[in-house]
This record gives sequence, structure tokens and C-alpha cells, in this order.
Amino acid sequence: MNDVQTMRAVVAHGYGGPEVLRLVEVPVPEPGVGQVRIRVRAATVNPVDLVTRAGALVEAGLMAVREVTGIGWDVAGVVDRLGPGVPEFSEGQRVIGLRDLLDVSVGTYAEYVVLDVGAVAPTPSRLSDVEAATLPLNGLTATQSLDLLGLAPGETLLVTGANGAVGGFAVEIAAQQGLRVVAQGSDAEFLGSIGAEWTVARDADLIAEVRRSVPGGVHGALDTAGLGGRALAAVRNRGRFVTVVGGGDPIPLRGITVQHEWIHADGAGLARLAERELTTRVAATLPLDAAAQAHSRLAAGGLTGRLVLIP
Repeated sequence: MNDVQTMRAVVAHGYGGPEVLRLVEVPVPEPGVGQVRIRVRAATVNPVDLVTRAGALVEAGLMAVREVTGIGWDVAGVVDRLGPGVPEFSEGQRVIGLRDLLDVSVGTYAEYVVLDVGAVAPTPSRLSDVEAATLPLNGLTATQSLDLLGLAPGETLLVTGANGAVGGFAVEIAAQQGLRVVAQGSDAEFLGSIGAEWTVARDADLIAEVRRSVPGGVHGALDTAGLGGRALAAVRNRGRFVTVVGGGDPIPLRGITVQHEWIHADGAGLARLAERELTTRVAATLPLDAAAQAHSRLAAGGLTGRLVLIP
């Protein structure tokens, strides 16, 4: 049990560029009924963190204006304290979790975080804390999107932005589920290694290339790159389309079912996800006080894998 009274956390004061991120001292949170407190060992930097910091979620009406905004969704660490009514975990146990509440003053860029037990899962022994921290947000987004598509083994799936974190997990999980995957991305060798049957370069004619490989079009598409109508045109009549990009929902032409996946924490789903043999990719690790630098590096693009903060 830890009797520390304060902790370090990185929060956004107002909205803007990386310069609004500040390292502050705040009270250590206490777990309530059905909650666990995690001593953070790794917290992943994701694109949603950048748009949160910039104020785009406020502009979209997804959260209220705040003077101080917590940043960070993913966490890997060790259970530090249990709230009442949590038999599922024990103090000292390695866990991963997802913080999916937007309107908070402290996120996972911190030394400690409290999560509902339903947002937490055991960390698989084969993964380090840094590797495991890249799994919750991106992996759950991929699995929940594939569940929403509901394709059957043997059917065909297009994944756009497949070299990204969500896209990469989606390709690999879909292939493990028996789907035949067309992956759009820049690294054909990598995409083939994780299960893509066909690959399409980012600068190629997506519609022509997909329909050349899969005459009539794919049964479904998962659009992680925000291509909208371009990706929809690669889907066969009465097929299925799911996007994870805000504002990327195309008009449901040709009887195609169009849906948007909004991520939600799911400890049981995360536990199942962690049991899969998935390829995690870490671009670099940085200390917590280098969060602004991490945001700048992510915004610059060109990374292979995720940046991970170490408190």
C-alpha cells in the first residue's frame, strides 16, 4: 500500500499547441467502490491526445470547455490499491487499462490513475509494460470495429491506413479470424507479415486496385485513414463500412451499411485481446516531462509505432 500524497501529472492548461502541456503536482487519486488504482509504468501517446490538447473535441461538442484537461487514454502498470468490492485483481498485479472518459482533469499521463474495474485487464506475461501500453485504445478500437462489421470467415475486408496502430491491429486480428484482408498502406512487407493477402500502396488508385484483386468489391471496409467515399467505392453493393475517424462517415450509397465505431472501455474484451499473439510496435520511449516533445514528434509524422511515456 502506498501512502504518497501527491503525484506528477501532465495536463493541458487551456488549448493549443504542445506548449500548453504542463507537468504539475496533484493529489494522488483514491479508488472508490469497484475501482483500482494503478501505479503507471507506461502511458501511450495517441493522435486523440493531440486533438484533445488542441481543443478539437470541445469544438466538436464532445466535451465542455475546461481550464485544465487531463490527457492520455492508455495505461500499463501495477495495481497499487483496491477499492471496495474488487475481487478480480490483487495489489502488485500487472495490468493494462483504458481511460475513456473525456471530461477529466487528469488522464493517464500521470504517476497514478484510478479506473473502474471494468476497464482493466491483466497484462500478458509475454509483453513488457511499454509494449502492453500500446494495446488498449488501438487494439480495442480494432476489435470493436471488426465486431461492428460482423464479417464471416472467408469474406473480404479492406483496411485503410493499415500501417497505423489501429489499422495494423485490425489487419492482424481480421486475418486471425479467417477474413481475407486487403491492406492499404506504405509497407507491403510488414502488412503481408501480419496477414494481409493483398496490399495497396497509399498513392495507388484504391478503388481500381481493390476491385482488381477482389472483383465486385470487398464485403466490408474498415476506414482508419478517413478516406470516406474513396474507401466506400471499394465495397460491393449491400456491403458494410465502418469508420473510426470523426467526420469520415460517407453517404451509404448502393445499399451499403455505414457505421461509426466509438471506442469504449471493456476489460473483458481487453483481456481477450491481450491473449492474442499480436504485433506491438513502439517507436520510442520518453520521460513523462517530455510529453510536449512527444506530441511534436507524433504531429510531425513518419513514426513506425507509438511513442510511450515513462513516469
